[in-house]
Amino acid sequence: MSKNVIVFGGSGFLGSHVADNLSEHGYNVTLFDIKPSPHIRSDQTMIVGDILDSDKVNNSLKNQNFIFHFAGLSDLEKGIDQPLEVVNQNILGTINLLNGAVKNNIQRFVFASTIYVYSRLGGFYRCSKQATELFIEEFKNCYGLDYTVLRYGSLYGTRADDSNGIRNYLLQGLRDGKITFPGTGDEMREYINVKDAARLTVDILSPEYTNQHIVITGHYPMKTRDMLEMIKEMLKKDITFEFSITQHNAHYNLTPYSFTPKVGAKLVSNLYVDMGQGFLECLQELSQDLTPHETTDKKV
Repeated sequence: MSKNVIVFGGSGFLGSHVADNLSEHGYNVTLFDIKPSPHIRSDQTMIVGDILDSDKVNNSLKNQNFIFHFAGLSDLEKGIDQPLEVVNQNILGTINLLNGAVKNNIQRFVFASTIYVYSRLGGFYRCSKQATELFIEEFKNCYGLDYTVLRYGSLYGTRADDSNGIRNYLLQGLRDGKITFPGTGDEMREYINVKDAARLTVDILSPEYTNQHIVITGHYPMKTRDMLEMIKEMLKKDITFEFSITQHNAHYNLTPYSFTPKVGAKLVSNLYVDMGQGFLECLQELSQDLTPHETTDKKV
């Protein structure tokens, strides 16, 4: 059986790690993104393009077997006051990929959704993911396009950009000695390292995950205040925390879920990256990007 896979959004945080994992499992991997990947391997192919360009999308899908879709607007904060941009990138862009998938007889369409999808929180970002899941299900009903929807939780790890919360908190602690958190500190999260998420993402190509909704989050709930204390202890310096008086109205406190009849099964693994080790990898990456002046007297 052919093992040709195209990863839309393959230059990004999660997409690049998934692409690497696919290559390690023997798949022929093509990356499609609006910018070249700084992480591309010698055995991967790069296509620079926009998912709103239907002709380029269709051409890129020739001879492909599987689609992994991580492209579009992934920053919840940026989507708060940009509904039209969210619709263009996350809904119209996805429909372009779905149309191309049908035309090119793609075997499985794997979509990166979010645990916010059936919450009342998450703003226009959540709305777009919810709508897109419905389109994906309807493409299955109308055209027989098999899919797997992956609902990700709080990711952290190497290659993250400025929109990633954990990266920002580590950077603030390393550079400023002060961490500002937009909440009370009592919020609960199940953080998962991006390498673990990528491995589980590739695992779902097994037949039993066809036309399923899968939740990918960490193993253990943790208060954000405890996570920040962990950063403070690891940096071995006096870091002050600044919390908001009220909870951020776009993010959840204890759970992202409200009632829905369509429940996703949670996929977990007994082998996963220890959170402390994962934070160390992030800190090492951040230290390389900062000037000596910015990291003076900071121990990692």
